[in-house]
Amino acid sequence: MSGFVSLVGAGPGDPELLTLRAARRLGEADVVFHDALVSPEALRLARGARLVYVGKRAGRESMRQETINRLLVRAARRGLRAVRLKCGDPFVLGRGGEEALALAEAGVPFEVVPGVTSAVAGPALAGIPVTHRGLASGFVVVSGHAEAAYGPILRALPPGSATVVVLMGLANRAGIAATLLEAGWGAGTPAAVVLGASTEAAATWTGELAGLGAASVPGSGAEAPGLLVIGEVVGLRERIAGIEHEYEYEHERSV
Repeated sequence: MSGFVSLVGAGPGDPELLTLRAARRLGEADVVFHDALVSPEALRLARGARLVYVGKRAGRESMRQETINRLLVRAARRGLRAVRLKCGDPFVLGRGGEEALALAEAGVPFEVVPGVTSAVAGPALAGIPVTHRGLASGFVVVSGHAEAAYGPILRALPPGSATVVVLMGLANRAGIAATLLEAGWGAGTPAAVVLGASTEAAATWTGELAGLGAASVPGSGAEAPGLLVIGEVVGLRERIAGIEHEYEYEHERSV
């Protein structure tokens, strides 16, 4: 067996945020198994490769994880150079660990190519540092798709002790906010909804935790890739994002 599998992180969306190794693996690939939100520009780097869609979207019928695992093993056993292209980082709420275990158990050679996780990049691109001296010395990343996933973690987190970043939690933002408020977080704690970070559809809502549940989702709506950020660091956005946008405008005007 001469095949090989690369579990590759595609980053938050902008293909310029791919790592050099990720871009090289795409250019070398015979077949690419890609997620739903991977950008068309990133896929165009896979010159001549067969593209296989294996994406998962909430509330929609999708391929079972076990089937994806089998496809990766089969491709390698056929001698192909396969890329499993996943949004963000393969090992951050992306089931990359499950795929790595399946490949290891099948005796298939593979590698992990880390990506820029949206849990950090999304807030950063919106002007929100997830840590900041005097405000937050750490951050917690949770999946917001179900209360069973985020509830135990958020209820155990002392109020204001860390920045909370919630992936896949737009639809459940009211429940997430209620959980934090019940755990003792202040109603006035700064909160943000970040959509489409690093893409042309980027949009951000900021407000207070008490208003997060009723927040009108900006930009492209609930179908857009997005995340929630709760913590004092959100209060820095106005100053940081304003400077970034002013620089971008001046730079574009001078080119």
